[in-house]
Amino acid sequence: MSKLKGERAGSDIQKELSNILLLDAKDEDFKRVTITAVDVSNDLSFAKVYFTTLDDREHVTKDLNNAAGFFRSLLAERLIMRHTPELKFIFDESIEYGAKIEKIIEELHKEEKGNE
Repeated sequence: MSKLKGERAGSDIQKELSNILLLDAKDEDFKRVTITAVDVSNDLSFAKVYFTTLDDREHVTKDLNNAAGFFRSLLAERLIMRHTPELKFIFDESIEYGAKIEKIIEELHKEEKGNE
């Protein structure tokens, strides 16, 4: 399988899963989840779904993974794929990491201005 096919499948899953979380999920915590990326395995059998939320991430991660079968069945109905991948939800720490780096840079600039 080409890398492009996996990227396209990941993009399709990301868009549709975002719609499912926003419109079809009954858990209000899911409505505050943002899907940031989906990495699909070469054989399209497994997908890592990266997300962010402002709620308790351990609780939301557990709930999303418990509902993965439900989301997978909805994806199977909505996407034209021979096989719908198994979903694994992973909290995306890159946004938090970026914010932390930005804060450090701001503090360094403040210190630099204070020493002038």
